[in-house]
Amino acid sequence: MAKKQNNYINAELQWSESKLEEWRDYIDQNPLNTLKDRWGQKEMPKGGHTWVVTATIEQQVKSIRDTMKEYLQMLEIVDKLREKEEAKKEARGSAVVPHRMQ
Repeated sequence: MAKKQNNYINAELQWSESKLEEWRDYIDQNPLNTLKDRWGQKEMPKGGHTWVVTATIEQQVKSIRDTMKEYLQMLEIVDKLREKEEAKKEARGSAVVPHRMQ
């Protein structure tokens, strides 16, 4: 007898969509024209601290560009999976199940 596998795809899709929203918010909050070098302190070998650039403008632009590329790829995948799930729902029938039978 084949064991029925639970399908948690909807939960995974919701999680993926929430992450996509976080990426979009990050991109929106970091416009390229307002980026500045990020500075931080570095501990020296003999003690003491000095200020160093922790992220240049170029590194930040590359990070945002990569995030945008990954965002668009993931968005396409999530959309395709959503379409598949809707097709499954239509194939099974989308009738409303009474509360007492859930």
